[in-house]
Amino acid sequence: MLTTQQLKDIEQLQKECEIHDHVQLKLNWEMLEAREADPLDFFHYEHDELVAFIGLYPFGSTVEVCGMVKVNERRKGHFTRLFHQAMEQVKLNGYRRILLNAPAGSEAGRAFLNKLGAEHAFSEYQMEWQEMTLPETDDINLRQATSEDYEMSVRLSVEAFGLDEEDARATEGNYLTDKSDNLMIDVNEEAVGKVRVSHKEGQAWIYGFCILPKHQGQGIGRKVLCKIVKQQSSAGYSVHLEVETKNGQALGLYESVGFRVVHAQDYYHYPCG
Repeated sequence: MLTTQQLKDIEQLQKECEIHDHVQLKLNWEMLEAREADPLDFFHYEHDELVAFIGLYPFGSTVEVCGMVKVNERRKGHFTRLFHQAMEQVKLNGYRRILLNAPAGSEAGRAFLNKLGAEHAFSEYQMEWQEMTLPETDDINLRQATSEDYEMSVRLSVEAFGLDEEDARATEGNYLTDKSDNLMIDVNEEAVGKVRVSHKEGQAWIYGFCILPKHQGQGIGRKVLCKIVKQQSSAGYSVHLEVETKNGQALGLYESVGFRVVHAQDYYHYPCG
């Protein structure tokens, strides 16, 4: 468990780096604030000031890695030392896939990843909805997920997201414990997809949105987005989403209902072992 002071130090360093580099770091704050006993975070302090940090974020057998270094302490080897410590922990934990994360606009991050020999895997875009008129979508039903939806949630993760079944079961087991965030998408009383909608500081965030492949191409995805946006904006929230793509063309669906890219994260494969 991270201490209150450690969380404050991470937050302060994040703000400094983001302001200086004009980027947005993805540090998965929900996971940081819920850390338990596993050593997943690595710190370098000097004179009681946090100057470098790396966090590990497990998703089944995959682990994401993201970190930062204080501006005037860069190029001194701090991050490299923490990275080697983090990779030792990755080996101990037995993760089978490593994804290194850096903001798309971070030249320092890109240079470090290139030096490591990491290969670009995909990009993740944070998008914000810009107000526009949207159609009615009465033929789509969004309902709160329950434990009875577990098998369908696993199936969706496997068929729509390409996860292996072991990872899907581990991930869905965690998500369904927080039922308020998880919604199932029903068409004609049949579950065809899922989506998460979380709220924080006046913002509604859409995550994990997918439709079974056999139901794709029928306009369901667009209707779901319209319905969520109308519900959340009417409730007074600004609406945001995260989407992974391997090319910018896949953003067309989201742009068609008024979403615009505000930040992007690049993910790189790093070999295990």
